[in-house]
Amino acid sequence: MQLEKFTYDNKIVRNFGIAAVIWGIIGMLVGLLVALQLFKPEMNMGNQYTTFGRIRPLHTNAVIFAFVGNAIFMGVYYSLQRLLKARMFSDTLSKIHFWGWQLIIISAVITLPLGFTSSHEYAELEWPIDIAITLIWVVFGINMFGTIIKRRERHMYVAIWFYIATFVTIAVLHIVNSFQLPISFLKSYYIYAGVQDALVQWWYGHNAVAFFLTTPYLGMMYYFLPKMANRPVYSYKLSILHFWSLIFIYIWAGPHHLLYTALPGWAQSLGVVFSIMLIAPSWGGMINGLLTLRGAWDKVREDVTLKFMVVALTAYGMATFEGPMLSLKQINAIAHLTDWIVAHVHVGALGWNGFLTFGVLYWLIPRLYKTELYSKKLASFHFWIGTLGILFYAIPMYWAGFTQGLMWKEFLPEGLLKYPNFLATTIQIIPLHITRGIGGALYLIGALVMTYNLAKTMLKGKLVANEPAEAMPLPVVIEEHPDDKKWHRKLERKPIKFMIISLIVILFGGMVEMMPTFTIDANVPTISTVKPYTPLELQGRDLYIREGCVGCHTQTVRPFRSETERYGEYSKAGEYVYDHPFLWGSKRTGPDLHRVGQKYSNAWHYNHMLDPTSMAPGSIMPAYDWFITQKLDTSTTASKIQAMQRLGVPYPDGFDKEANQNLMNQANEIAADLQKANIQVKSDREIIALIAYLQRLGTDIKLNRQTIPSNQ
Repeated sequence: MQLEKFTYDNKIVRNFGIAAVIWGIIGMLVGLLVALQLFKPEMNMGNQYTTFGRIRPLHTNAVIFAFVGNAIFMGVYYSLQRLLKARMFSDTLSKIHFWGWQLIIISAVITLPLGFTSSHEYAELEWPIDIAITLIWVVFGINMFGTIIKRRERHMYVAIWFYIATFVTIAVLHIVNSFQLPISFLKSYYIYAGVQDALVQWWYGHNAVAFFLTTPYLGMMYYFLPKMANRPVYSYKLSILHFWSLIFIYIWAGPHHLLYTALPGWAQSLGVVFSIMLIAPSWGGMINGLLTLRGAWDKVREDVTLKFMVVALTAYGMATFEGPMLSLKQINAIAHLTDWIVAHVHVGALGWNGFLTFGVLYWLIPRLYKTELYSKKLASFHFWIGTLGILFYAIPMYWAGFTQGLMWKEFLPEGLLKYPNFLATTIQIIPLHITRGIGGALYLIGALVMTYNLAKTMLKGKLVANEPAEAMPLPVVIEEHPDDKKWHRKLERKPIKFMIISLIVILFGGMVEMMPTFTIDANVPTISTVKPYTPLELQGRDLYIREGCVGCHTQTVRPFRSETERYGEYSKAGEYVYDHPFLWGSKRTGPDLHRVGQKYSNAWHYNHMLDPTSMAPGSIMPAYDWFITQKLDTSTTASKIQAMQRLGVPYPDGFDKEANQNLMNQANEIAADLQKANIQVKSDREIIALIAYLQRLGTDIKLNRQTIPSNQ
């Protein structure tokens, strides 16, 4: 049979590669700014658009979906065509995918600093952007499966298995986690509340890490590492075991982010069990990658691309060992909500995702441009300064995390907290945050050097936009090799069946975990004293969300003596039944706020927002003086009440029509109380709504009141 001639589309690969580099630099610059803000509050720049709370999600979205996302598509579009011996299904769909994805990223760059956020971690973008993500993801899926169907290669190589699992799982995660009730063009409420919302969010959040930051990168590792080393993958059987066990186990592990919270104990235990089991498939993949290099270590010493890959796999192994370790309750009790988690996340992000991306870029760009890399010395410099950057970043954050976890729990012989003032911990770790900033700067310098090196490489060569190729058309043949009759070899020839089985595997764990929580009322017991938020409190809560306060403050008191002594009664599931969305948070840069209501006067909160250091000397919190000057937008009050009613919040019929009057009555009371402290502020300002919300927190149940230092 005659060979068919065709071309590979290298231009789309190049475009995604350039986008990954550009967005990577932007994401890292914002990340460095965020790091500086944590020890130098002046870096918040004194305006509401560049505060930590607003640009921290910009950093995470830029790094995850812009840098890593574009790198994934670069790797997939390059490897998929060559593994299938076919050009992408549609050049038009490729272009729609590329430009659509960039527009989504630009929309995040615009909306997040403006305060339009859903508050769900890694899913902060509001509902119109969520719809756009869904559409572009479908475009990507059609293009990928169209290419698979028209392939000239019978069997789907292991990398393609991971690409298929990535596509179907991210689709499910995104859709389930994006069920929102729109209030306006860029404002919505999640249909889930409290405990249910927390479970869905961290089922999504953990598996976004699993199926966006891990499985596509494993697919890229399985393709590019053997190509770089010019050696076959160590074990085909281990690849099969790695793939199916990983996608089955990963989906169960989300609840380990919610240990010691109001989540039902059985769900927490499931998360722990499957997190421990996750070590086996994760390390199976790492071992399969590293043993692929057996006998090629001399080449590793000479080839900088392989050095990046080795460090990437090592970081993957470290992160996937540490994740299960952190899910053990005894360790989680110390580590959770501290900078230890920041270190853990960035070992994966900087080492696994970052270094693997850099290695692929150094290998790929010269091949697209049919030339040699401009400077191997610069690439080697990038490797070493990037490695130092990771160490200078991670080690201080581990140290800071240990310090925080231990200081929060330490008691005096008399039975009193040794550090009742939360701020003492914050001040203690400032030198470590400075060192972390240095590490981030070193890593960024390495990325800038790479950008220069790749740009010079591109200028030296010429892009082969349509690379000629030829292959035999896929015939219907009689199976000759005995291995072709094995079940998995048969499955590798049936992409749709493969996709359906992958979907069933990942759906099973999610349904087992979530269905009981959504269908059994006893899992979220009712507390009769818990009432819906007043209209003013609801508006204040939305301001809290707008400013990203959840990025620094948790709202869940865990059942530890150290926490009940510091904050008050531990949090109950029934307290959150009207919280759309939940605001438990994942990091304590500041103290927990679930019991802050009525602990301080209205004047204290006013002064604290105007100048945090006036109430808490040494605070790293930025001033929020615009709350005092900006008028509260009450035009949305009625629609918010109506939305809450549709979500099951028991406001009286017709309450939406009188909500603003109720709002003004409460606002006037707070403004009058502030006047007693010689604070003149209009009752229609945003600060009044925020104070109302903060004063409500934790007051619906009988509290174990503690004497709290005025500067906590």
